[in-house]
Amino acid sequence: MGDEIKMNFKEYIKRNEYDFIRDNSRLGNHIILLGVSGSYGYGTNREGSDVDFRGITLNLPSDLIGFTEFEQFEDRKTDTVIYSFNKIIKLLINCNPNTIEILGIDEDEYVIKSETGMELLDNKDMFLSKRAATSFGHYADAQLRRLQNAIARDSMTQPEQEEHIIRSVQYALDDYNRRQTLSGQGETNLYIDDAVTEGLDKEIFVDGVMKHFPLRAYNDMMNTMNTVIREYDKIGKRNKKKDDNHLNKHAMHLVRLFMMGTDILENGLIRTRRPDDELKLLRSIRDGKYMVDGRLNDEFYNIVAEFEEKYRKAELRSKLPDNPDMARIEAFVEKINRRVVLGEFL
Repeated sequence: MGDEIKMNFKEYIKRNEYDFIRDNSRLGNHIILLGVSGSYGYGTNREGSDVDFRGITLNLPSDLIGFTEFEQFEDRKTDTVIYSFNKIIKLLINCNPNTIEILGIDEDEYVIKSETGMELLDNKDMFLSKRAATSFGHYADAQLRRLQNAIARDSMTQPEQEEHIIRSVQYALDDYNRRQTLSGQGETNLYIDDAVTEGLDKEIFVDGVMKHFPLRAYNDMMNTMNTVIREYDKIGKRNKKKDDNHLNKHAMHLVRLFMMGTDILENGLIRTRRPDDELKLLRSIRDGKYMVDGRLNDEFYNIVAEFEEKYRKAELRSKLPDNPDMARIEAFVEKINRRVVLGEFL
């Protein structure tokens, strides 16, 4: 397995710095799943890699029928994040990449797995849908464009910069158009043309038809686009010596997102740890094989293009439903939360 370091995580989590898992009133016996995440979960770890844990804890009865509220617990010192049951269900419905991976961890890397956690794992297919195309695609594509911008901005013309921005926001627009088309509410298109804004040669324009579209959904789409543009505009000159290792790691995770998203769309498979052939490539990216003089070379971008194409084809061929099985999800959530309210987990 190359430079991968194996650990006994059930022993590791007995350390004093993890006492909060046992002592916090919202955690302890309320935790239904807890497993290793990050590089150890993906299989890209090496000596010195941090150990990250992600998990799920049941809501308290007071969260469900009282006045208390709880979404997640974070311990930054150990990089541990534990989501409430209700919060993570909402994220899983949209195939959120940072949380769906909790359901695809290798068996020996769960440190807590209760009967309810096992029940959730046994029913994880109910969350899988073509929404993964938007969630994984948006995460990977937007991050990739920002990575390219961080490295190449100084050598790019202003029209080329606009091309980067339009690619970054296209996933958000694709999802927006998909919902509009399904409900007969029109379509919106982005394109680049001669600028009318002072100081620009080219800029992005919007053509659209809108009818009876929910304002909140429109606002979500615009916020996504605004975030991409704002983050792009904040990018300045890099400290090459400081940033190269970070950028290599970032580049590795972008490719990993395409790999995992393709697995879900093509095979209906949530696989957090990547297979050996993919790990070899991911580690080579992380170790700087494709970084030359502070820039990711053409070979890296060819690799990205290849995985991007696989991802697009997987989306087109996917046999997953357009949306998750909401009836099944609702029944499952109601069953678990009913048991919480009745005190059956005490």
